[in-house]
Amino acid sequence: MEKDKKYALEIVLKCDSAGSEEAVLSSLDYIRTPDVQLKVVHSGVGEISKSDLLLAGTAGMLVVGFNVGIGQKIEEQAKAQGIEIRLYDVIYQLTRDLENIAAALVPRTGEDEKITGKARVIALFKTSRGIILGCEVLEGTLAQRKSFRVISAMGPIYTGKIESLQIGNKPVNAAKVDDQVGIKVPGLRKQVKIGDLVECFQTVRHDKGAVWHPRGGVFKPG
Repeated sequence: MEKDKKYALEIVLKCDSAGSEEAVLSSLDYIRTPDVQLKVVHSGVGEISKSDLLLAGTAGMLVVGFNVGIGQKIEEQAKAQGIEIRLYDVIYQLTRDLENIAAALVPRTGEDEKITGKARVIALFKTSRGIILGCEVLEGTLAQRKSFRVISAMGPIYTGKIESLQIGNKPVNAAKVDDQVGIKVPGLRKQVKIGDLVECFQTVRHDKGAVWHPRGGVFKPG
């Protein structure tokens, strides 16, 4: 999400009476969703009509009804225009659902870690600039410029990027299963032991849950 970007949930509201309309509008004032502003572009009394669809079509494509029905052919028109009509008879459920919809307007991303290669340390070579790990690749591949970590019995002791790989005296870009490869690890201070593990990994960004979009039709959330 762009920093400080604001989103709006725009609704058309219809209720069965002026008292219900006042009660629903008052309850909507208590909805607080970060980064989303709830806007009632129109409210009124009576069944949901063609004029309500016209208003929703120029706003947020969402019509909310409380204790009301719909006019003739309204459901067909809502489906054709992609407008979502949601009908309620309990105010608490109405406000809870609108709060959830508002929260779902904001794109959310997360990060997962994908292991792309595993190896076991089978030899150690000390140099003036650090240590060269002699490794046997067990799974996947180890590749230059990829993130990796060294894992001891007590947990990870080093994380960085692979800067240099060698098979024998030959520099390589990647090593696959059963290859025996040297990884130069500059600046490694903690004790590495034969049998420690090396993991190559990458971070994958993804969407966490779908962003809400109106569905054409009439829905009675249960």
